[in-house]
Amino acid sequence: MDVRPHDGRGGAGAGDTRVLTPDERDVPTGAAALAKGLYLLDVIGEAATPPRFKDLQAATGLPKGTLARMLNTLVLFRLIRQEDSDNTYRLGHRLFELAHRVWESFDLRGAAAPVLDRLAEETRETAALCSIDNNEVLYIDQRSRGGPYGFRVEVGRRAPLHCTAGGKALLAFAQPHEQRAVFDKIVLERFTPSTFVEEDVLLADLALTRARGYAVSLEEHVAGVASVAAPIFDHTGRAVAAIGVFGPSSRLSKERLHVTGRDLMAAARQISGNVGTTQMNISSKPRSLRQIDAEVECVLPWGAHLAEGPVWSAREKRLYWVDILAPSINRFDPATRSNEEVALPRLVSALVGRRDGGLVALTQSGLESFDFDSGTLTPLVDPEAEISDNRFNDGKCDRQGRLWAGTMRLDASRASGSLYAIKPDLTWERHESGLTVANGLDWSPDGRIFYFADSAPGRIYAYDFDETAGTLKRRRVFAEIDAALGRPDGLAVDSEGCVWCAVWDGWCLHRYAPDGRLLREVKLPIPRPTSVAFGGKDLKTLFITSARVRLPSRILAEAPFSGGLFTLPIDVPGLPAAEFGQ
Repeated sequence: MDVRPHDGRGGAGAGDTRVLTPDERDVPTGAAALAKGLYLLDVIGEAATPPRFKDLQAATGLPKGTLARMLNTLVLFRLIRQEDSDNTYRLGHRLFELAHRVWESFDLRGAAAPVLDRLAEETRETAALCSIDNNEVLYIDQRSRGGPYGFRVEVGRRAPLHCTAGGKALLAFAQPHEQRAVFDKIVLERFTPSTFVEEDVLLADLALTRARGYAVSLEEHVAGVASVAAPIFDHTGRAVAAIGVFGPSSRLSKERLHVTGRDLMAAARQISGNVGTTQMNISSKPRSLRQIDAEVECVLPWGAHLAEGPVWSAREKRLYWVDILAPSINRFDPATRSNEEVALPRLVSALVGRRDGGLVALTQSGLESFDFDSGTLTPLVDPEAEISDNRFNDGKCDRQGRLWAGTMRLDASRASGSLYAIKPDLTWERHESGLTVANGLDWSPDGRIFYFADSAPGRIYAYDFDETAGTLKRRRVFAEIDAALGRPDGLAVDSEGCVWCAVWDGWCLHRYAPDGRLLREVKLPIPRPTSVAFGGKDLKTLFITSARVRLPSRILAEAPFSGGLFTLPIDVPGLPAAEFGQ
């Protein structure tokens, strides 16, 4: 059993130390039994996966009889429940009922006060707390350390939702009808020309905000002022407030805003006691003491938010890749180590070549043709046009020219994703559903096995694949990564049939044999590698993309090249990238 660490404070530092035992706490005399019961409850609640009896015995060291009596008592009071299907223990519904009562009397300003103080001191700017009131931002508390040249936020001040960082952070996680009401208000009042925004532009910005977990405003509301904010969630996952940092744009550069945004996500969780239901991961384990592979080289220190989807173009001798959250499509020349970037108006997650030349991209609007020279996107088909909360993630083509791609919820908070196959005639089929983070995919050299990762459960699946019919059968687990060691992300298969996989939050790559055995682990200087692709004239260069999204500043200090592009020379060549058959 893996027990998630706890720092004993319920704050943003959770993840630095383990759950404290009763012997390590100042327990009053006569309360030892109660302390052990609460400790057991803590262990069950912090477990990464629901524990069995033997797991709890190993984690707590309690005698078998004592542990059984405590578990039965906790079940009796509905604080935990036992699942008959797999004989595991989980937190009970009584805790959820009590959580409702806690939030009914929750003092948001009181909980946020020490966090506001700390943020103002650390940033030397203004930190503020806001909520939504009558389709506007209402500032309810603030701390200012910006000095005479800072930006001050007055408590009680109101501002538009759509052009302020706090407003966008809240609006991004609102229900569609709430977003619609705000846009109707914009159209009705029109505010001023500087604050008016087109609906599609606003929706694209909100999707970016939801995907990365925080909002940025670059002089959108007040000239010369930049801000960044993250939502505070209640126990039901509803965004009830936002915490932000405000200051002159001359001091709050774009890069500083994004670094601060990641820290604000941790601060927001501290305010709510880490009870928000969003599954965004804002922590990463420290780098292993094992030495980084000497052959790994950072060939492009780009600092991308979420670099993904690398694909080698043999025609151009270039590597294409995307930054999902910039959003942008990039073209890298290994010979000159130069990179060309095309900024896009909406989320983009993957890119593949077309057999007749050109490119197609998976974007927030589905599958689109893309012209790199002009930066033009032209919609082709969108299998999830009616699911506004989802986006495409990874995608690749089979050797018949079909494009296979998975989807996921923007904030990865629900298992709402699916796996699709889009044919060259633009018809499509759904092959899987109920996915949380649909990710890396590729085929064996003979095309008879399809590999596909769902990052949330930490599994790479293998399927029997019929190349002619484009059908999947007999799904089984090919490889599984313990959550404490990272999660499988993008993958690619080499000419020996071995699967190379980027391990998100694992500081490494894995190479698996066709039977699922781990053959090699490559240590990296960054915690969040995202995907891999074979390239170079002999396909013996492994290109590795990476991310810096939601990494706290302490991890970025340890891994400054996060978001860069890396290479690794390999002995076994890869397979040429298949192209879309249109």
